[in-house]
Amino acid sequence: MHHQPDPAMQECIETCLDCAQICRETAMQHCLEAGGRHVEPDHFRLMLACATICSAAAEIMMTGAPQHRAVCRACVEICEACASSCETIGDMPECVAICRDCAQSCRTMAA
Repeated sequence: MHHQPDPAMQECIETCLDCAQICRETAMQHCLEAGGRHVEPDHFRLMLACATICSAAAEIMMTGAPQHRAVCRACVEICEACASSCETIGDMPECVAICRDCAQSCRTMAA
């Protein structure tokens, strides 16, 4: 029998996957092209860490394991840091928005 996650979890999974994709694409397509502050090591690593934790959070939620709460807490922290970094550097509104959405969704799942 196939188990479907509840609607809030399913929405969080989708938001995490979107965030992972947008952070990775922004890092690789926008930041590398823009250069300067966009490729400073701390910022660039944070964007890739955000993509990685969002993918991991989605995968763990898909398993149905109760440990998803711990991963979601880490996802909140990294998404908030990534949103702040992207906002400070500027010119990445889509990344800022999806990171904030993902942090909020994961905050709900971590509770």
